[in-house]
Amino acid sequence: MLSPDHCEWLPDDANTGEMVFVSGGTFLMGSDHHYPEEAPSHRVSVDGFWVDRTPVTNRQFEEFVEATGHVTEAQIVPDPENYPGAMKEIVYAGSLVFSPLPRITDLADWSQWWSFLRGADWRHPYGPGSNIKGLADHPVVHVSFSDAAAYARWAGKDLPTEAEWEFASRGGLDGEEFAWGDALMPGGKHMANIWQGNFPVQNLGEDGFERTSPVMAFPPNGYGLYDMIGNVWEWTSDWWSARHQADAAKPCCIPKNPRGGREDTSYDSCLPAILIPRKVLKGGSHLCAPNYCRRYRPAARHAEAIDTSTSHIGFRCVMRGLQGRDG
Repeated sequence: MLSPDHCEWLPDDANTGEMVFVSGGTFLMGSDHHYPEEAPSHRVSVDGFWVDRTPVTNRQFEEFVEATGHVTEAQIVPDPENYPGAMKEIVYAGSLVFSPLPRITDLADWSQWWSFLRGADWRHPYGPGSNIKGLADHPVVHVSFSDAAAYARWAGKDLPTEAEWEFASRGGLDGEEFAWGDALMPGGKHMANIWQGNFPVQNLGEDGFERTSPVMAFPPNGYGLYDMIGNVWEWTSDWWSARHQADAAKPCCIPKNPRGGREDTSYDSCLPAILIPRKVLKGGSHLCAPNYCRRYRPAARHAEAIDTSTSHIGFRCVMRGLQGRDG
C-alpha cells in the first residue's frame, strides 16, 4: 500500500475550486488481467501535484462560460469539409446522448444506444427539451477535449496525464482492482455510480442513480477524491496508444512523469476516411456494466476522438509545481 505523505485541501476560490495535494510516488500502472490496452502493467513514478477534489460540475462550468463567453464544440455547426463522406444535411450542432433502442440485437453495435442529437450540449444534456435545473452539482458533460482544456487554462490549471490520473485514482492502494480495494461492492455497499442490470436495456438503478449523480454522492478514495471511478469518464492530456509503451515495462528503469502516445499514432485505423486524433479517457462511467464494459477500475482506459462530446464524459483538473503546505 502506498502511504500519502500529506494530502491537504486547497482553499476554495472563484477559479480553482477545492483541490487536494497528492504527494508523488511510484506505483504499478496498468493491468495484465483485463483489456489488452491496459497492458503491460509496469511501475512508474510521478511528482506531487494538486488535483480537483471532484469532477468539474455544471455550476463551475457555468461560471467559466459566463466569465469567458466560451461556446462548446457541441454548440457549433461542424465544417463538412472536416468530415468527408458525410451528408451535409446531417452535419449539425449536437452531441451523443445515451438513448437505447427497445431491443438490442448486437452488443458490438454501439449505435443502438447512442444517438447524435441536434441541440444536445452541456446546458441540454439529454437533448433540446432538457436542462440542468437541479443538476448544478452533477459533473458537466458534453464537453470535448478542447472544451475541457479551455476551462483548465481559464482556471490556471491543466488536464492530468494518464499516469497522474491513475495514481490519484488509486488513492494510495497499489495494484488493487478498484480505487477502494479488490471487492467491487465491499459489504454489499455501492462505491461508485456504475450500471446495475443487463446493459443497455435493463438499468436496475440499485445505486440510486440512472444517469449522472452529484459529485460527492459516493465515498471518496484514500486521498479524499470523489468520483475517480464511475459517474463520468474523464479526459486526460495524453494521446492514445493501443497499449502502454513496451519500454515502460523494463525492470531496469522506472519512468518518471511519463506521457502517453503521440498524436500521429492515436488515429483510429478502423475509420480511415475520418482521421481524428484521440486522447485517453479514464475512470469509466455510469454506463459501465459487468456484462459489457468492466472499465470501472483505475487501470482501465479508453480512446476518445478529441472533437467528440457525449452525455457520459467530463473532466477534472490538476496543478503542478506547487508543494503542499508542509512540503
